[in-house]
Amino acid sequence: MTGTPPLLQVSGVEKSFGDHHVLRDISFDVGAGTVTVIIGPSGSGKTTVLRTLNALDVADRGTISIGDVSVDFGAKVDRSTLAAFRGQSGMVFQAHNLFPHKTVIQNVTEGPIVVQKRPKDEARADAMRLLTQVGLAEKADQYPYQLSGGQQQRVGIARALALKPKLMLFDEPTSALDPELVGEVLRVIRDLATEGWTMVIVTHEIRFAQQVADQVLFVDNGVVLERGTPRDVLANPTGPRLRQFLHRILDPL
Repeated sequence: MTGTPPLLQVSGVEKSFGDHHVLRDISFDVGAGTVTVIIGPSGSGKTTVLRTLNALDVADRGTISIGDVSVDFGAKVDRSTLAAFRGQSGMVFQAHNLFPHKTVIQNVTEGPIVVQKRPKDEARADAMRLLTQVGLAEKADQYPYQLSGGQQQRVGIARALALKPKLMLFDEPTSALDPELVGEVLRVIRDLATEGWTMVIVTHEIRFAQQVADQVLFVDNGVVLERGTPRDVLANPTGPRLRQFLHRILDPL
């Protein structure tokens, strides 16, 4: 726990796909205004952890609370409760997932107008403010194919922010980018951390995690093996599995 009141509380979350038990008793808290980074090898379950936090993958058991919305996934969950739960968080994906036939500003305003039924003028003004924040105001009327991968990902961040979520979720937001484009996306996320956004980020960018994280979780084989501050987890790993993982990431040769 990070020392601030929790915005996100995860308790006893389990998830299986068929006979494959992907998550086992996942429990952690995220303080309001803090950044939690989830690291781990490919196939460890870290992305599934993230996807359960907004029910893109619905947990089989366990309780997840975001703000004042709490869901016990071991019980029957009605559609309205699930919709309210999903509305608490915004998701930024590995692949930018923009609508190719819509302009940048149409991508950003789609959710507020269609899902949240906000007035078009209000949604557009908010979208322009967010595009300015991520450095893309001049691209508002362009289409995704006219943007670089890094620019598309920054539009994806603006689109998630436009829904005014309490919690921002990032699933390896730089993994699909060319190396020279990674920095521009990480700078936007770092700025959001400075502004006090509550975020959970799955990433392999260990040095970035050292800079922005308040809490780091190491997930392996569907279990949180280690957790703590970046100094505890990344600079002074205790378990052999985490030490092996960090060695392979930081010194791959």
